[in-house]
Amino acid sequence: MPIAVDIDVMLAKRKMSVGELADRVGITPANLAVLKNGRAKAVRFTTLAALCEVLECQPGDLLRWEPDDPDDPDDPGDPDKAARASGASVPVGSPPR
Repeated sequence: MPIAVDIDVMLAKRKMSVGELADRVGITPANLAVLKNGRAKAVRFTTLAALCEVLECQPGDLLRWEPDDPDDPDDPGDPDKAARASGASVPVGSPPR
């Protein structure tokens, strides 16, 4: 996924545990682990704001963009990418995934 999550870096800098952060932010440790490990598909702005408040940081300290790795077999990438490359038409306004 092109968005990398660096919550673990900020936890280490703040010498804070996942459990303590989860308690202070108001989310479950399991949901925080999903976000921390990069498995989340979305994050609410209210959650991001709470993380930033508790960790005393900016959103850019927690999230960064990385280009896709075309050789990564675990990354399904953009399913429409192959269709566009082949010249096939891709419907505009396709529902989000």
